Amino acid sequence: MAEGTIKRLTDKGFGFIDTGTESDMFFHMSNLDGVRYEELHEGQRVSYTPGHGPKGPRAENVKPL
Repeated sequence: MAEGTIKRLTDKGFGFIDTGTESDMFFHMSNLDGVRYEELHEGQRVSYTPGHGPKGPRAENVKPL
């Protein structure tokens, strides 16, 4: 699993993870594992599985560390 830091959360149920590279990883609240979207906060460390969605790369199985 990859690790990163939540860079931004929106009020629409999705966010972005800073992966330590040039591009951030999109995630949707439906891709969370063992945590509710409301429990996440910007700056929080998470692990995730890189995946691919209909609009490009996305994080799956996102869970806090």
